[in-house]
Amino acid sequence: MASRYIPYGRHSLEPDDIQAVVDILNSDWLTQGPMVPQFEQAFAAYCGARYAVAVSSGTAALHLAALTAGFVPGDEVITSPITFVASVNCIAYVGAKPVFADIDPFTGCLATEQIAAQLTPATKGIIPVHFAGQPCAMAAISAIAGEHNLIVIEDAAHALGSSYTVDGRYFTTGCCAHSDMTIFSLHPVKHIAAGEGGVITTNNKEFYERLCLLRSHGISKNPERLSSSDGPWYYEMQTLGFNYRITDFQCALALSQLKKLDEFVARRRAIARMYSRAFQDEAALALLSQNPGADSSFHIFVILARGVDRAELFKSLSERGLGVNVHYIPVHLQPYYRETFGYGSGDYPLAEEYYRQALTIPLYPAMTDDDVAAVIADVRESIKILS
Repeated sequence: MASRYIPYGRHSLEPDDIQAVVDILNSDWLTQGPMVPQFEQAFAAYCGARYAVAVSSGTAALHLAALTAGFVPGDEVITSPITFVASVNCIAYVGAKPVFADIDPFTGCLATEQIAAQLTPATKGIIPVHFAGQPCAMAAISAIAGEHNLIVIEDAAHALGSSYTVDGRYFTTGCCAHSDMTIFSLHPVKHIAAGEGGVITTNNKEFYERLCLLRSHGISKNPERLSSSDGPWYYEMQTLGFNYRITDFQCALALSQLKKLDEFVARRRAIARMYSRAFQDEAALALLSQNPGADSSFHIFVILARGVDRAELFKSLSERGLGVNVHYIPVHLQPYYRETFGYGSGDYPLAEEYYRQALTIPLYPAMTDDDVAAVIADVRESIKILS
């Protein structure tokens, strides 16, 4: 049994992050206070979007985005099978049909040509997933959406701090230049932590107002939105909403973390470069590629086991104290999606082949160079033994 453990991901908290939370705990507001809009404004500014709406989780962000998009029963929405189930569940939550498009085997992201192949008259939206922190080909996806009048919701739960260029123009993921909304996660293993939490960015004022309404029970106190008023206490429930609010102390932590995001992402990229150099000539492994013009923020680092058995490699690395993981089991193979929508093995062969090989190794900003060297040595030694 290994004497040390290196998880695949973890948060990085410093005394100032903790103090930011303590300050809120000592204040008059624990929730529904001024820290939420303060964080939202800073987040929107970082991404280059007009609006940001903070919510209780990335899953809540996806759900509200799907509701705001207007997806309803009878609609089809295209997304990737290589993602966490929440990316797809949000489509099912609103009664629409999830339709998968296969992946680009070189990047793990949704393949643009596969999206085009899945379009039908019922298609109403696309949810591209920026897998592992790698931005999808958003300009091409936006062009498809524009041609067919589709809503685009970027799932950037992995991709805060990433960017891409189109025809020499620079775009920060979340700016919504090529989408209607973008969602992010504030889970502890993501780029910034809030315990739990999520954010939706958009440039559409109507979407922004709808998101805010749905986040808090569908209730509005805005005098400009009320049909009548009995006094300053008056409020109206104008639609069926949810309690998807985030707290002030979570936003205090997230805001403190946001100030360090560029530092976190730089370290993630440095670790990814070390891994890429170490494994680029390893015959038993393959690595994911980067889209031209894209700059991943590397939420995770995936190696593809092509010369050794993935399960045996997983076992060997686990025994050596590495918190390896697999991202992800293709969603169309989950029992719910098999039984409810009739998906099955062989439907998306590129995603399924990726899954048979994929293994996530540790990557997080607090990893030292010695930690990275230990991971590299353990991977190499395990391959040597298993080959």
